[in-house]
Amino acid sequence: MRILITGTTYAPALNGQSIFTTNLAERLVARGHEVTAAFPSDRGEAYRNTRNGVALEHTRSWPLPASIHKNVWVPAPTARDVSGIFDRVQPDILHIQDHYPPTGEMLKQARRRGVRILGTNHYMPENAAPYIPLLPRFKRLFDWLLWKWMLITYNQVELVTAQSKAAAALVRAAGLRPPVFPVSCGIDLRRFRPDPSVDKAAIRLRYGLDPRRLLFLFVGRVDGEKRVDVLVRAMKELNRPDVQLGVAGQGKATDGLMALAKSLDLGDRVQFTGFIPHEDLHRLLNAVDVFTMPSDAELLSIASLEAMACARPVLLANAVALPELVTPGENGYLFKPGDPADAARCMDLLASHPERWADMGHASFLRAQEHSLDKTVSRFEQLYGVPEPVKVPEIQTTVAD
Repeated sequence: MRILITGTTYAPALNGQSIFTTNLAERLVARGHEVTAAFPSDRGEAYRNTRNGVALEHTRSWPLPASIHKNVWVPAPTARDVSGIFDRVQPDILHIQDHYPPTGEMLKQARRRGVRILGTNHYMPENAAPYIPLLPRFKRLFDWLLWKWMLITYNQVELVTAQSKAAAALVRAAGLRPPVFPVSCGIDLRRFRPDPSVDKAAIRLRYGLDPRRLLFLFVGRVDGEKRVDVLVRAMKELNRPDVQLGVAGQGKATDGLMALAKSLDLGDRVQFTGFIPHEDLHRLLNAVDVFTMPSDAELLSIASLEAMACARPVLLANAVALPELVTPGENGYLFKPGDPADAARCMDLLASHPERWADMGHASFLRAQEHSLDKTVSRFEQLYGVPEPVKVPEIQTTVAD
């Protein structure tokens, strides 16, 4: 099967959409499909190459101002460029990953050529909130406008997948009409697994983390919507010198968070590791005591699942899809989103009972097995191969009043 996947991000970018798209494309190639990924060029001009068997179409683009976000390229292909991609690929399936330009032109070409169209939604308005001035004053209008923009695109596809039950319910509530199927982004369980060979002290020291302290770790983009500030403030509330918070990743919010930690006089109780190389991430996850994700805008959280697959207890915000990953007291705890005091309470609870970590980690490990990347790719193969989408039994989602 010839599959064209299109969106605004792909490897080596490390956001959730990029990781999912890259994993899906490369695993589909490994199963014998012909896959092309089209996304904005990191050079401005269009060019083509291959990566791990996936044909890459880097479309012409222009850089987003660094004051908004670094290393983001806005796609700007012409209708002729898009037509040329379809001529070269001759896809059986168009799989869109977002609603930004040039998705509209991609949809036109697919319909013109009789190509089936599927969509995966990675979006909610809260993802853009930190970059919109004066948002609190106009949030209701802002949410309506951005959902409307997304729906104009996704109501044109045959079926949509969302990363979790909560994510599926969210787009349904927003007014999405096509059938919606919760399908996990999936994680590579061959790489993310418990590894007793990891030298925990050595890997911590490599990234400036104290081997003697109880370590809570956040991994991800260090941007405003991830709400890492809640964890930093929680460390002040916690006031336990035996506990350290590690913040692993890069992003626009890093400097502000470092200044916040300094203003709270947290010293070395909060450490910013910077970027973690791909080959070290599973080792670092095996070397921490508890993984934590404070974001209140997660449609799934690949990073949380990777930590769970490494048998780590988790402390997550009780928001959107994160509650689907935690049974409180069994594999971790949930705290009130945006509430440093409640996060500190849960951190203290976990830190005070290290004898429970092994059982909690094992419960996380078992839950993560349901999110195997192989299962995810198999599910997409089923959806790609359905001749009439309306015949696929829709997974119903309910939305609380």
